[in-house]
Formats: sequence, structure tokens, C-alpha cells
Amino acid sequence: MKFAIQVNTSPYQSNAGHTAYQFINAALMQGHEVFRVFFYHDGVYHAFKYATPPDDELQFTAQWSELARRYQIDLVVCISAAQRRGLLCSDEAKRQGKQDDDLAEGFRISGLGQLVEATLEADRFIVFG
Repeated sequence: MKFAIQVNTSPYQSNAGHTAYQFINAALMQGHEVFRVFFYHDGVYHAFKYATPPDDELQFTAQWSELARRYQIDLVVCISAAQRRGLLCSDEAKRQGKQDDDLAEGFRISGLGQLVEATLEADRFIVFG
């Protein structure tokens, strides 16, 4: 089965993002495919490169980056939601005349078209948060 996932809440607002991460790991271990994970609304906070939680807490951004690297999962961050929250990749920062490059490894910025494509390509679309 091919899944598309949407994460809507920040890592510290609820456990929805962590639950999504655990679901994805379990699905992959059972031989399923995860086509794309789309981070929307406050879910974009999972993609901040410079997030530095205390050492005794889960390192959400690093976990997502490792998951993307290990399984070549497409981690897409909604451009509008990201801009509203101050998350800019280097290209968008240059376009806006800013110095930022806040996007963590393994994530990419894109629009809602990527979400629509994910829902069309996947057998199941699951929203967390």
C-alpha cells in the first residue's frame, strides 16, 4: 500500500507529529511505501534546521531528516505556512532579500500542488493533527 501523510501540528504542540513518524516507520517495516509527507500549518516547525531541544527530549527534526535519508521519503513543507512562521529555504530567502536558510536536511519547500499530487498518487491519505 502507498501512503501519503500530512502533519499539521508542531512537535511541541501535540504528539501528532511523533505519532505520524512512528506510523511511517511501522508501515515501512511492513513493506508499505510512503510517497510523501506534507507538513502544513504548525507542522512546518518540524523542518526548522536550528531547532535545538534539550538533550533529554526527542530530536524531531533530526529524526525526520534521517528517515528521509534512509528511505528517500519526500518531506514537503508548505511554502505559505512556512513563510508565515519565518521558515525560509535559501532560494526563497534570496528572492525576498533575506539571509535565512532555515530548512533542515531532507525537507523541501513547495506548494499545495504537492499535497494534491500526493493524495492522487497514494492509496491512502492520512492526516495527523
